[in-house]
Amino acid sequence: TWKWVVGPMVLYLCERLVRFWRSQQKVVITKVVIHPFKTIELQMMKKGFKMEVGQYIFVKCPAVSKLEWHPFTLTSAPEEDYFSIHVRIVGDWTEGLFNACGCDKQEFQEAWKLPKIAVDGPFGTASEDVFSYETVMLVGAGIGVTPFASVLKSVWYKYCHDATNLKLKKIYFYWLCRDTHAFEWFADLLQSLEAQMQERNNAEFLSYNIYLTGWDESQATHFVVHHEEEKDVITGLKQKTLYGRPNWENEFKTIAGQHPGSRIGVFLCGPEGLADTLNKQSISNSEADPRGVHFIFNKENF
Repeated sequence: TWKWVVGPMVLYLCERLVRFWRSQQKVVITKVVIHPFKTIELQMMKKGFKMEVGQYIFVKCPAVSKLEWHPFTLTSAPEEDYFSIHVRIVGDWTEGLFNACGCDKQEFQEAWKLPKIAVDGPFGTASEDVFSYETVMLVGAGIGVTPFASVLKSVWYKYCHDATNLKLKKIYFYWLCRDTHAFEWFADLLQSLEAQMQERNNAEFLSYNIYLTGWDESQATHFVVHHEEEKDVITGLKQKTLYGRPNWENEFKTIAGQHPGSRIGVFLCGPEGLADTLNKQSISNSEADPRGVHFIFNKENF
């Protein structure tokens, strides 16, 4: 038995030593942004920190807990001179971080008063392969939308810098959420991308659909009354918010018809049930002919 136990234990101890070493490296919080509905954005800098789109890190705040590490998806792009995470205040640890950063106070918080932060990572995810395809489908469910903040930012930076050498030509983005107000910071990002792409006369580069799954009768009535307005009353985007859940079979068939003979990357960050649905649709809508359309499914679950 000891032969089977010793190997994994050595690997575990090595991993703990690496995490301890990384936790001692200095991390500077450069900016704390308070977003609606108790969501805070921490912008940080760390010497030698390199990231790719959609990656995540483990964060420890000794002022809150000396032992707890929590995973957070990076919402910044590799092209930015900082890395950032968005933290929704939903428990004791996040509440402690919220208070430690002085977000519960009205006055301006001095930088030297901000708590020390330890960071381990970044760690890779399936989202890193986005730039390997000409056409991609990005599907985020609830909090699973956060990896695509990094992806969309990075795509835009690459597009502005050198659009001709960017392999990615078309993005279909789907955001499924029960309550869009909980992620207003992401709607702000979409608004910014929407405006900038229209300025460059390339509004077709990003197609997005926002599905509000937790709607009630009063929301539906509000939607009907304001449907003809230029911008959506919930998100402020030109694309209207849709109610209910998408018909994935129709979505896949439509995209397959618009991109014949293509390899289309399907990226999901969401629950296992949705992963099964998208995987089945990816298989059923891929052609047997190697020259036909093929959907390549990639997922990360939470």
